[in-house]
Amino acid sequence: MLRAGGVVTCIACKNLLPSRMGVKFRVPLQKLHPLSRSIHHRYSANNNPQRPPHCSAARHYTSLSRLPMRPPKSRSGGHGYQQHRTFWVARLAARLLKLRYILLGSAVGGGYTAKKTYDEWKEMLPDMSQYTWIVPDFIWELSENIDLDKLAKALPELEEIAKLLPDMEKVGENFTFLKSLLSSETTGDSALRAPDIPPTSAAMSDSSDKQFKKSSDKERIDQLQEELLRTQMKYQRMLERLEKENKELRKVVLQKDDKGIHQRKVKKSLIDMYSEVLDILSDYDSNYNTQDHLPRVVVVGDQSAGKTSVLEMIAQARIFPRGSGEMMTRSPVKVTLSEGPHHVAMFKDSTREFDLGKEEDLAALRHEIELRMRKSVKEGQTVSPETISLSVKGPGIQRMVLVDLPGVISTVTAGMAADTKETIFSISKAYMQNPNAIILCIQDGSVDAERSIVTDLVSQMDPQGKRTIFVLTKVDMAEKNLASPSRIQQIVEGKLFPMKALGYFAVVTGKGSTNESIDSIKDYEEDFFQTSRLLRDGMLKAHQVTTKNLSLAVSDCFWKMVRESVEQQADAFKASRFNLETEWKNNYPRLRELDRNELYEKAKNEILDEVISLSQVTPKHWESILQKKLWERVSTHVIENIYLPAAQTMNSGTFNTTVDIKLKQWTDKQLPHKALEVAWETLQEEFARFMAEYKGKDQDDIFDKLKEAVKDESIKRHKWNETAMDSLRVIQHNALEDRSITDKPQWDAAIQFMEETLQSRLKDTDSVIADMVGPDWKQRWLSWKNRTPEQHIRNETKNELERLLKLHEDHTAYLANDEVTTVRKNLEGRGVEVDPVLIKDTWHQLYRRHFLQKALSHCNLCRRGFYYYQRHFVDSELECNDVVLFWRIQRMLAITGNTLRQQLTNTEVRRLEKNVKEVLEDFGEDNEKKVQLITGRRVQLAEDLKKVREIQEKLEAFIEALHKEK
Repeated sequence: MLRAGGVVTCIACKNLLPSRMGVKFRVPLQKLHPLSRSIHHRYSANNNPQRPPHCSAARHYTSLSRLPMRPPKSRSGGHGYQQHRTFWVARLAARLLKLRYILLGSAVGGGYTAKKTYDEWKEMLPDMSQYTWIVPDFIWELSENIDLDKLAKALPELEEIAKLLPDMEKVGENFTFLKSLLSSETTGDSALRAPDIPPTSAAMSDSSDKQFKKSSDKERIDQLQEELLRTQMKYQRMLERLEKENKELRKVVLQKDDKGIHQRKVKKSLIDMYSEVLDILSDYDSNYNTQDHLPRVVVVGDQSAGKTSVLEMIAQARIFPRGSGEMMTRSPVKVTLSEGPHHVAMFKDSTREFDLGKEEDLAALRHEIELRMRKSVKEGQTVSPETISLSVKGPGIQRMVLVDLPGVISTVTAGMAADTKETIFSISKAYMQNPNAIILCIQDGSVDAERSIVTDLVSQMDPQGKRTIFVLTKVDMAEKNLASPSRIQQIVEGKLFPMKALGYFAVVTGKGSTNESIDSIKDYEEDFFQTSRLLRDGMLKAHQVTTKNLSLAVSDCFWKMVRESVEQQADAFKASRFNLETEWKNNYPRLRELDRNELYEKAKNEILDEVISLSQVTPKHWESILQKKLWERVSTHVIENIYLPAAQTMNSGTFNTTVDIKLKQWTDKQLPHKALEVAWETLQEEFARFMAEYKGKDQDDIFDKLKEAVKDESIKRHKWNETAMDSLRVIQHNALEDRSITDKPQWDAAIQFMEETLQSRLKDTDSVIADMVGPDWKQRWLSWKNRTPEQHIRNETKNELERLLKLHEDHTAYLANDEVTTVRKNLEGRGVEVDPVLIKDTWHQLYRRHFLQKALSHCNLCRRGFYYYQRHFVDSELECNDVVLFWRIQRMLAITGNTLRQQLTNTEVRRLEKNVKEVLEDFGEDNEKKVQLITGRRVQLAEDLKKVREIQEKLEAFIEALHKEK
């Protein structure tokens, strides 16, 4: 037992060291427990043979082993046997205790050794906490945001799945049967190939048995196929159920994402945080005159000098569109470079990742950049100041932010805008005048240095060269073409140009082919400088060549500038925030700081509430305003074209015939259109009225322009549903055909309607006559007004025509020619020269007034005529057909108003509400529209406060992360 325990302990110690560990070592024997050390020496191979045996070592740790050894005694004799029987129990207990102590000591020693070994291994392992950023945070938060127990419960039980599975025993039996069947068939074939045997009765019986067996086998095969089909259907149903549950679970997770319950928190790198600040500042600068002095690398150079190629070498991918000799960079492109496990690119406002290792993604990225550039350029321009923001990540890429600017040109060529040169200069100066911007000046080495324009521009913006890095491109072509290579040395030493710089670099960006890969360009660049005499003769130093050294130097300079200036910029924005907050507190102490988007949402809710108020208008109100407006629209036609012509007839039959014909013509052509126009105008007026009434309820005046624009655009988009016009025409025609007045209240209502209409017309006619003849004697005496010569002639003509009407009260509506001549001669006898046309015009108004007065008196007589109407005016001199006409008109107005009200409340109000929502959504997506409609110092101040706070918070977070990185 002692030997077995020691061996087990030693083997356990050895097994604590896995064979797969990268670092192999041997545990020093001095660090083991004494007991373990003794066991180790006793049972390990190639140990010291001079060590004492294991028993002596065990005695040192066992108390029972120190007892003196007694010689064995014989069992013969009574006393001897009694003494032997007395001490055998003690011996057995001693041996058991000895075994227990040995096992206990072995376990303690082995455990201590294992613990020491584990501690040493743990110290040798690397600290994996630095690489936790590789795993996104949402992986750790899955257990918090997704109820795994609920998900497990939603899955089917194992018993249910087992029920759906086929009976494997039956399947096994079937397959065994098939195997035997196939083997029998093969044996049958071999039997067929055997020599022919004479047929016998036994053979006949065997063949019949075989046929029966084949038929039964065929049935079993059919059963097997049916069973397999049933099993397949079960699996199919199970898969469909699982897919449905999976869709529901995904829907729940996506809904949680939309509500913000489960948001992925991915740690952003330092350069990404800094790039976000620059993006916000680029938008902020266009709206507010702030001083953005945060560092970035500004890439400037002459057109086709190789700016884009240098930037691509730094980004390690050919990401920009290319062209031979033409302008390709039409707007600034901000490229944020950072290191990452995969070489990808992504736009700021897009979630698509372009894999820069795939040529199709590279082509798509170049195409997208070109499209964005052309889209940013306004009509009639060649370049644009709008910045395109792009991020590139990849292994070995230096972290920095570069801005590629359009190439500086000396001459405006055909197809360019006239101000292209000045626009490029202004864009370049705007970026270079930042005192913390690093200027990467690109010079083409293959052309004469005197032709460069950008060097003079850079010298103006950075005369001391404290933040300029000069890069000479196409050095391979320059070495071939220049007769004196020392000229290149003068350029990179800063002796040829008056421009000063922090450093000078010489690079090669390929052989000029657009199909070259980055790796081939790098190899070509390295091979060139290894064999170039520029390095061999000492004209260039090793640290001044290759784009790799250039990117390292630019990155170091960029981060040095960032660390020196970022805290100062944070303090500047902190002061700007204090100034803006003070202005808000002094000017708008009781208002919340709502930016333009928040104000738009508030106005949007108010407008939708006003539209909903249209559905709360009572039917009585709709019908009353519709009837009133419709009568105002058609009353002139009814009086002038229907009532007056019919009233000139001599009897009631002719009157009714004329009325029916004219009403039918009016209904077929004009009335439905007029009714729809009235309904549409009524809807607009009610919508505007509700918006005006809501304005009085503590509404903000800042929304007036927006609401007016929404109302106009909604009405413009709304088109009345004219499919109901045919049905409306039928309804109106049926209403006008009805002549049966059922009771006295309807008769009285018709007389009142007729009387009000005639009085209104009479009042208008009197006003027209008064304007024709001028002021009467009271007005002339009291108001000191005089008549004009024309009014004097009109007045004399009126007096003469009134004498004619008094003589012939039943005169027709028109004057005869001899009557016109008589009136004119009578006026000439009084010294008044008058034109026949003026006589007829005056007669029309006078006769109109005379007719209306007679109609009003007849209306009063008809108040008692309902009894005669019921008897169809038989044996009565009173005829009130005109009252029936006005009752028909009044009933048509009521029915039309009811029909239009139903169409308004059931269809048009909802369609208008839908149009308003669409207009609000379109305006909400159009930032320029919101800027035009929601304006004012209050809005701009809130916008500035929001931007400054956001910039300050992001800058503080960036500074904190920057300090941690130090």
